[in-house]
Amino acid sequence: MHAIQHLIAGEWVGESTVERYNPARATDLVAATPAGGPATVADAIGAAEQAQPAWAALPGPTRGAVLLDAAALLSQRQADIAQDLTREEGKTLAEARAEVQRAADILRFYGGEGWRMPGQTFPSAVTDTFVYTRREPVGVVAAITPWNFPIAIPAWKIAPALIAGNAVVAKPAEVTPVSSWHLARALLDAGLPAGVLNLVFGRGSVIGDALVGDDRVAAVSFTGSVAVGRAIHDRVSARRGRVQLEMGGKNPLIVLDDADPAVAARIAAAGGYGLTGQACTATSRVICTPGIRAAFEHELLAQAARFRPADGLTPGALMGPLVSADSLATTRHYLDQAAAQGATVATGAEQPEGLFQAPAVVTGVKPDHRIATEEVFGPVVAVLDADDLDSAIDIANRVPFGLAAGIVTNDLRSAHRFANRVQAGVVKVNRPTTGLDLNVPFGGVKDSSTNTFREQGTVATEFYTWSKTVYMGTD
Repeated sequence: MHAIQHLIAGEWVGESTVERYNPARATDLVAATPAGGPATVADAIGAAEQAQPAWAALPGPTRGAVLLDAAALLSQRQADIAQDLTREEGKTLAEARAEVQRAADILRFYGGEGWRMPGQTFPSAVTDTFVYTRREPVGVVAAITPWNFPIAIPAWKIAPALIAGNAVVAKPAEVTPVSSWHLARALLDAGLPAGVLNLVFGRGSVIGDALVGDDRVAAVSFTGSVAVGRAIHDRVSARRGRVQLEMGGKNPLIVLDDADPAVAARIAAAGGYGLTGQACTATSRVICTPGIRAAFEHELLAQAARFRPADGLTPGALMGPLVSADSLATTRHYLDQAAAQGATVATGAEQPEGLFQAPAVVTGVKPDHRIATEEVFGPVVAVLDADDLDSAIDIANRVPFGLAAGIVTNDLRSAHRFANRVQAGVVKVNRPTTGLDLNVPFGGVKDSSTNTFREQGTVATEFYTWSKTVYMGTD
């Protein structure tokens, strides 16, 4: 069991009283954390505010070296961190190892950006005048992160903020404190100065409220629910702070008649059941044209049978438990609602012991059913009918979300038509809706995002910096 404390001004402080148990093993105590309050947040922001100027004054390559060294430490510690990640969040050990590696790769990527943080030069209409731009850090950044990727998402918010010269106050999810603790330890052990990164644990309604309401916090990056994200946006914007939101999706996969039904089913299952369906880019709707639906459903049922829920530490496990009793109850509620609205729960109606949910295939779903329009965040794939590609795209767009979307087809014209018309920030052709390269922009439209600043890749630093234009007379 890890006794974890707040990290403030380089010191670990606070009494660890809030317990977190393994969702796969109810008696396995994974960690205990403090329950922070407004005073804790104020101390953390103060520490960040004090440390930020000196950190920003360092050369970019010097800041980058810290991130590169921290990446090496995460890679060295990968096995132990992955064990802890599986125990606290539930995903399989293979998925956890991949996520730890992802976090290390993110640190490496942004460590390299220390050598490449660009400005621009411009010709001037004034004689003997040199005009250029430079990127300036915004100051103190709050990073509020979810439980489903408990080390990767903190890394992809913290790393670009740090390389840009900011200081960070991070608020990890209550149920997954250990992974962010490992990330912070790696950064401290790599030489990150005290106060540049601070961790505060506690209830989101308490810690988050204190963070977003403090004028000293220049920018807030949040991943979580639509309701909380909208509230954060309104509060931060009202005080003219900068805000970045990622708020989930209801991601469609269109399967056309020309596709191989077995291939389509493998793609749908990987996107819908991998990570226990607990990913904002998970495939939650499959929209089939008439000629392939029956064959696809047959193949999808066979794929679902492969993803038997098990303890994530079990060798060869493909799918772990849901993260909490609330998540399980929500998933079961949506399955019950689907049946009540006339759909068929073809598989997944059975309920194993504990926090496990069998992969569900729901057929006969209509576009207005709740299971077709609301985010479930569990291993549930709803199958809908469409007359043709155009009607399938219309159905895909008929939800308030627009994060990821996919299509399975062998027709290039259909793939391009889909990519042009679908309302989503990420489009996949013949690939699962989950899975993202770290060097490309990530974000959504509609209720999935603020649709302003993107995360990941070189564009991520745009959120954490502002542009200054300099006119330099040379005479």
